[in-house]
Amino acid sequence: MKDVMGIVNLMEHNDFLKEISFHRPAAAIPFGGRYRMVDFILSNMVNSGIRNVSLVVQQKYRALMDHLGRGKDWDLDRKRDGLFFLPPVHLSSSATSKWDFRHFHSHLDFIDYSRQRYVLLAGYNMLCNIDFKEAFLFHKKMNADITIIYKEAEQLQEGLTQCHVLETSQDGRITDIEITQGYTKGAKISMEMCIMEKALLMDLIGRCHSRGECNLVRDGFIRNLNRLRIYGYHHQGYLAKIDCVRSYYRHSMDLLKPSISQELFFAKGLIYTKVKDGPPTKYTESSKVQNSLIANGCVIEGQVENSIIFRSVKVGKGAVVKNSVIMQRGTIEEDTLLEHVIADKRILITKGKQLKGDGQYPLVIQRRSII
Repeated sequence: MKDVMGIVNLMEHNDFLKEISFHRPAAAIPFGGRYRMVDFILSNMVNSGIRNVSLVVQQKYRALMDHLGRGKDWDLDRKRDGLFFLPPVHLSSSATSKWDFRHFHSHLDFIDYSRQRYVLLAGYNMLCNIDFKEAFLFHKKMNADITIIYKEAEQLQEGLTQCHVLETSQDGRITDIEITQGYTKGAKISMEMCIMEKALLMDLIGRCHSRGECNLVRDGFIRNLNRLRIYGYHHQGYLAKIDCVRSYYRHSMDLLKPSISQELFFAKGLIYTKVKDGPPTKYTESSKVQNSLIANGCVIEGQVENSIIFRSVKVGKGAVVKNSVIMQRGTIEEDTLLEHVIADKRILITKGKQLKGDGQYPLVIQRRSII
């Protein structure tokens, strides 16, 4: 797929994931012990052979730039092509759509000058392990103008927002796209990933901009269903759609199931992240760990059960951490209890405290909090 350029759309609503994204863009939110959410789409593109990847950023993206750097850990530190940041466009407060064409219009020159013929456009909060080469072969086989990658919903899930539900004919051609707040069993949910020729994307952007239209899905796809050959490609692997605190917590807990973590991190290729040299985790005689993911650099003296512990976290003697997500450099002092908690980076829980959330509504502790 050297003839395909990747564009990752990092635009988001301001209240996305609330407390966890106060100090960072949602794409830079830690996930799975040592990764960031953006690592998954970048790794999928690189594993598929894409060597030109650009990120459309919005605001608070210093943490993202610090994490990605020049793209060396993803093999994107190159003389030709590589990793690019497309800076934000100043839009009015009414421009709230994630797929607003105006986010892309000012970068038409960059898209045009890129030497690839095709473009893969994707979001960042659909976490999966997918081989885009298979979708690209399907795109060419069907002689499609646009191919949208979708996932069939196996069961009803709560909390999803702004889902794009597809209807397809027997040959896979999309006949209708509905924008809905949720979905029902058996629905085909767009994964916000699509393949098309670069010239077509530029034409859609130009057409819509000249008419004052601005939404990629509504104005670019839905209004052209009859004019363009738009097909759906079915992704059959695991998919985690992170769109709220509850879904972040639920899919984090899914990683404790070996079958899911194996598929998400290894099935179609490795998921890469920023390399940080650190010592292995130290477990003392008083520690007890059950069914948990624990990154390197931690010191575990207490009990950890059904939890995800990020790098350099200290769990003191007599402390109990259950069903929780503790991000980098957190300190849990002696004789504390954390249950159903999401703790952001560098928090301090002092001795003897008891903090409990709920499986459906986890308690979120903001970055650098002292309790």
